[in-house]
Amino acid sequence: MPCKVVLAAEVASNFTTEIKSEVSQKAEKPKLVGFLANDDPYAEKYAHSSSKHLAEAGLAFELRQIPREELEAAIKEANQDDKVSGILVYYPVYGDKRDQDLQDMVDPTKDVEGLNVVYNGKLYNNDRFLDEDKTRKAILPCTPLAVVKVLDHIGVYDHSLPYGDHLRGKTIAVVNRSEVVGRPLAALLANDGAKVFSIDINDIQIFERASGASINSHVTSKTDFKPEDVIPQCDVVITGVPTPAYKMPTKLLKPGVVAVNFASVRNFEPEVKEVASIYVPSVGKVTVSMLQRNLLRLFNYQH
Repeated sequence: MPCKVVLAAEVASNFTTEIKSEVSQKAEKPKLVGFLANDDPYAEKYAHSSSKHLAEAGLAFELRQIPREELEAAIKEANQDDKVSGILVYYPVYGDKRDQDLQDMVDPTKDVEGLNVVYNGKLYNNDRFLDEDKTRKAILPCTPLAVVKVLDHIGVYDHSLPYGDHLRGKTIAVVNRSEVVGRPLAALLANDGAKVFSIDINDIQIFERASGASINSHVTSKTDFKPEDVIPQCDVVITGVPTPAYKMPTKLLKPGVVAVNFASVRNFEPEVKEVASIYVPSVGKVTVSMLQRNLLRLFNYQH
């Protein structure tokens, strides 16, 4: 059976229509402020792409390019500005623990990326709501959420299984363990029942449901595995390595695998189409849709 290539625009289209419809009915338009305090060309590209797509949806966007030494004060100022509905910082800024400190400075009521300690705690504990009545959903990071929506769109999630267990029986590799994307993505997939091999340059960890635990729990464990030990086992392989030099060896992939790339460059070799049943070369437009949804959700909570 030939490989089916699924483009991000196809997945994003339904979300885009819903968002445009809701925004068109609002007298006041939600406003996102993006802070660019690094020299990363991919971050700048994402910023300008975000601006274009937010405008198309009727949402307001302001990009503020500043030296990183001024970022902390700028975030605090935006936190206090009633005209700012959402705040987005383009990471990495420092590339170390100081980035987490910056994430925690963003007011949770304006954190469109869901990276604040409040949302981090919700995600890793699989607590999906902000209130006891379950009327307000927690904000999830845009790219991990985009990958989840892509997997759901292409049928990896099995909705015949109980809620919270839609990935039971699936083995998935996530080649990236950044705090912004790879780690939260592995947690989200494990929370939904998958066995996840989280792969980075240092080691391979397993994220999976704790034995005998409730659906609200997952555990992580370190291994001595190498990629060649685990990739052939995987029903789904997700890559997010931000360098053109990295390529996932096609020879390691299981026939019929679902291959998804969220990196800014292509991590799979062209031959992936000879092995995979479904190939998703990027998720960028879905990420922008999730950014729009998060902004709109926060705006509604504020009002």
